[in-house]
Amino acid sequence: MAVPPEESPSANRTPDLDLVAEARRDRDRRARGYRERALKLFPPICGQCGREFTGRKLQELTVHHKDHNHDNNPADGSNWELLCLYCHENEHARNAVADAYAAESLPDKSAPAATYRPFADLDKLLKKSK
Repeated sequence: MAVPPEESPSANRTPDLDLVAEARRDRDRRARGYRERALKLFPPICGQCGREFTGRKLQELTVHHKDHNHDNNPADGSNWELLCLYCHENEHARNAVADAYAAESLPDKSAPAATYRPFADLDKLLKKSK
């Protein structure tokens, strides 16, 4: 017996959820491809902490894209490095902090320029005290 379209699970999903699910499937499929290649190219060792991963622990080793572009997957692996889960998270957290500080350090174009000159008349004050 067929399920009517309005009662099927996919009929209740919104287009946004379908889009997200499709994007996740694409990401996972792409990751499987370059992860397998990276594990063939490089020894199963974290590039940051130097821990070696074998057996079931191998799943804790991830592929990090050095330029943060997950679509840049050269055959020679020059854009990859193997990192453990902890070092990979730390790498992305450090970049996020650096990006946040860089955004804060940019001058605000709408703010007026400083006009106060604290040492403008210092030479006159020093001459008076002599």
